[in-house]
Amino acid sequence: MFFKKSVQIDSHIDTLIGHETQLNGNMQFAGGLRVDGLIVGNVIEKQAHPSTLIISENGAVTGAVEASKIVLNGMIRGPVRSSVFIELQSKARIIGDLYYKSLEMHTGAVIEGKLIYLGEQAEASPTETSTTEAS
Repeated sequence: MFFKKSVQIDSHIDTLIGHETQLNGNMQFAGGLRVDGLIVGNVIEKQAHPSTLIISENGAVTGAVEASKIVLNGMIRGPVRSSVFIELQSKARIIGDLYYKSLEMHTGAVIEGKLIYLGEQAEASPTETSTTEAS
């Protein structure tokens, strides 16, 4: 399988939320974030810093998730927005809507919500999208 360079997942991890760790509150990150524990709150990448979020089989997030590239093998309870690429591995589970531009879904992954294709919208910044919709 051949992918464009932009959809290859960067395995560099800047931040790790360990297996026995629970974080309560919203989190903003840049670079690579791996979640093996639990985050109760929104997990959002910093604007203008395309980032990679990896949620392992033991990892979970309860809240909104936004990142350029996402690899999920755990659970997310809340809306998910991936502006470049999302890979749902076999034990992945999303309870909420999934906004995506490119999606890879393995057998066994579950989405309990809507799939919303972003298309070319993902390239536009939120202010550009709002301006276009207002016209």
